[in-house]
Amino acid sequence: MKKLFRRKTLCVFTLILLLAAMLAVPAAAAGEPAETEDTAVEETAGSTLGMKALAAGIAIGIAAAGGAVGMGMATGKSTESIARQPEAEGKVRTTLMLGLVFIETAIIYALLVVILIIFVL
Repeated sequence: MKKLFRRKTLCVFTLILLLAAMLAVPAAAAGEPAETEDTAVEETAGSTLGMKALAAGIAIGIAAAGGAVGMGMATGKSTESIARQPEAEGKVRTTLMLGLVFIETAIIYALLVVILIIFVL
């Protein structure tokens, strides 16, 4: 039990460090201030585009990872329940499919938000 807790804690700590590093990269990559007005506009547009790309990547990554974890847990639990009560297979399978559809819908909504971030904002 302690090994599992330590492993989960290590995974969470690693993910937090990775997220902090990803958020620190744009700040470290910032250049010197622009000298003229034209280059200032170009650099601001490029900086905005980079931030949009970073936000889109993080958003779709979190949505896909969360959806994958949710689908995996739902599938595992439904398989376990079918193994325990084979006579309830039809109801369990129907409920599983409905749940998977809702999870996938949330991921598709995240994709739509990412597309809006990239092309509209």
